[in-house]
Amino acid sequence: MTELWQLDATDLAHLIRTGRASATEATKSVLARIDAVNPALNAIVRRLDDEALAAATAADAAQARGDALGPLHGVPVTIKVNTDQKGHPTDNGVPAFRDNIAHEDAPLVKNMRQAGAVIVGRTNTPAFSMRLFTENTLHGHTINPRDRRHTAGGSSGGAGAATAAGFGPIHHGNDIAGSVRYPAYCNGVVGLRPTPGRIPSNNPSAPGGRPIGGQLMAVQGPLARSVRDARLGFHALAAADRTDPRWVDVPYQGPPAPRPVKVALMAAPPGAITHPALIAATRTAAAHLARAGYAIEETNPPDFAEAAELWNRIAGTDVLTALAPNIAKYGDPDTQRSFAGWQSVAPALDLAGYIQALADRDWLIRRWLDFLADHPIILMPSSCDLPHLAGADTSIEGKAHVMATNPQQIAIPVLGLPALQVPVGQSGKLRLGVQLVAARYREDLILEAGEVIEAAEGAIPPVDPG
Repeated sequence: MTELWQLDATDLAHLIRTGRASATEATKSVLARIDAVNPALNAIVRRLDDEALAAATAADAAQARGDALGPLHGVPVTIKVNTDQKGHPTDNGVPAFRDNIAHEDAPLVKNMRQAGAVIVGRTNTPAFSMRLFTENTLHGHTINPRDRRHTAGGSSGGAGAATAAGFGPIHHGNDIAGSVRYPAYCNGVVGLRPTPGRIPSNNPSAPGGRPIGGQLMAVQGPLARSVRDARLGFHALAAADRTDPRWVDVPYQGPPAPRPVKVALMAAPPGAITHPALIAATRTAAAHLARAGYAIEETNPPDFAEAAELWNRIAGTDVLTALAPNIAKYGDPDTQRSFAGWQSVAPALDLAGYIQALADRDWLIRRWLDFLADHPIILMPSSCDLPHLAGADTSIEGKAHVMATNPQQIAIPVLGLPALQVPVGQSGKLRLGVQLVAARYREDLILEAGEVIEAAEGAIPPVDPG
């Protein structure tokens, strides 16, 4: 028999809503799975068993009373340790922050609770959430359940590994430079980066506002084992919150795109050397879409390499500069080495250069939106290389290679566009993946296309550590 922890959120919520399972049974099943497998992975670094069971009991009582039920009623989820959750430290993987107890839930956590989700734990991140490798001296190293030699990704590597291993069907992540999409790719699951402003994104404990690069590029998003769960998690996370001035009220479903929907196929991003297996996976995804009636045109979006470089110019000036003092003071050695490599690739600009970079961003966005008006979806590999070997970014040369092989992870945030990572193909124990990109607020288009690809590739079952 299929156990409850093996189900996706859509099926599990349906079973609970129809009385064929309880929130308590679902929570106990997931906690047992975490007991059995998390010691080998270290994906969840703060267990919340008592809170979770109390929340599940309350959910069952609410259902028995006939209360209105949210779309995630009784469904176990996790929250990343860089996000405020009342009563728990927002430590961001840094020992010096281990006692930074949040006194209020972040808006997205409130939204998850209002949707009926049961929070079973908090997932690991690299120190300061600024690496594609999830390890730190506070919580340790998160293992990729598909192949321990390779990174679980970052910064939402704990969420990615937890998703793949079956520690609940939906997991929270955040993404300024690939931190949802890259862990989803490394762990062979689905990851959605929504349009900025879709999901409220502030931490009540933050001492001040974010640098403008973070305001323009950082988002919250779900990781899941099915595209329909990514949609379900996205809608739950995106509920309104007045404390985030950038939250927008835009319908989830946009106007129909002209048929057949044109897809721009970029099998090998310009300016980077792409692994042949990833080129093949991207062409396979294009073939799946073509069979479903999409019109595939092999063409590149405008100035792709320039868009990736623009991330370095903007974020290297404000985001990395703002982090530098704390990383120098509190960062672990690997984080400091990785960060030094990042700063060497993305040195800070002077004021004139920074102002020009923001102006260039405006110009590039206009060009991309014009391109997307004719090609509503762009299809590309999720990375130009297989998931990197653990620790590959701790030298300047290694960090430069990691960045050079992931331009699609940073080009999309700087343009403020939504993107969906979907598993396609396999290399050894690893799943490969593709990234679907659309215009602002058109997550519906990439979710629909993602479901077509997923239907051809097959369901993603939970995996045991390999």
